[in-house]
Amino acid sequence: MNKSILDSKGEILLVSQFTLCADVKGGRRPSFINAKEPKEAERLYELLAKKLNEKGIQTKTGKFASYMEVQISNDGPVTITIDSKNI
Repeated sequence: MNKSILDSKGEILLVSQFTLCADVKGGRRPSFINAKEPKEAERLYELLAKKLNEKGIQTKTGKFASYMEVQISNDGPVTITIDSKNI
């Protein structure tokens, strides 16, 4: 956990998933009102992939706004979700 992705020479799997923006404070039905509009979200997704590649980080992407089934092996003791609004 003391190394960056550059230090570890790791890779990134970047997939779009608007459901991560779900707000469930209001009841049983999630609200996605805080998710970006699709065109803006895709622009940001592509920009992030470009910036990661420019840094020399091997990045694999899915197809934006498509159904994808992803299988991963999470190698590590922790998974951390970062809420950028609280940084």
